[in-house]
Amino acid sequence: MLLEVEGLCVNYGHIEAIRDISFGVPEGTVTTLIGANGAGKTTTLKTISGLRKVRAGAVRFEGRDITTIAPYDRVKLGISQSPEGRRCFVGMTVRENLQMGAFTRKDRKSQAYRDDIDRVLALFPRLAERIDQVAGTMSGGEQQMLAMGRALMSRPRLLLLDEPSMGLAPKLIAQIFSIVTEINQQGTTVLLVEQNAMQALKRSHDAHILETGSIVRSGRGADLAGDPAVKAAYLGGDL
Repeated sequence: MLLEVEGLCVNYGHIEAIRDISFGVPEGTVTTLIGANGAGKTTTLKTISGLRKVRAGAVRFEGRDITTIAPYDRVKLGISQSPEGRRCFVGMTVRENLQMGAFTRKDRKSQAYRDDIDRVLALFPRLAERIDQVAGTMSGGEQQMLAMGRALMSRPRLLLLDEPSMGLAPKLIAQIFSIVTEINQQGTTVLLVEQNAMQALKRSHDAHILETGSIVRSGRGADLAGDPAVKAAYLGGDL
């Protein structure tokens, strides 16, 4: 198990955002968290990244307790996040954004670093076309590609993706999810938060459903996608 979350509780002031959730992310898989707005999905990812403090419970990565480790040290360990809303550095170029994704690396003059730039540009050819364009002038879909590419530049073993399809046209959504599958097939484990449950479950090995801060169902992605109750609640009654 690459990532283990055990008995996790997180508050915003006096409000419980996550209550006693436990799940694992097996190495080499795509694992998805689905649920309505406010269910606690983004808070879970932020807590794994170290951006939210834990009230109770533990986060372990490769068997090591990282619950109190600083966010930048988690990046060094191999955890990287593409956040909800993309959060690109809008005044910087595509190239500079990718360089920022590698801020913890000490090999930025190496062939390995150049190979990783080439990998990102191969995954996202549009970024190669826009390499010297300022990020703030690009479309939402292009900025989403950039956010994902930036996260990959730290060479993560675990990639956290928060709502990668948000606000995108259907054609771009299909493209983004195909790239998620390709990233996973290249060896990166993915923990995906996504409101497009149909696409997410179809491409996930495992999935967990959150409601008001608690996990209420877990299973194989394909099994949950075929469950009538899950279809009715999250997939519009039809897959």
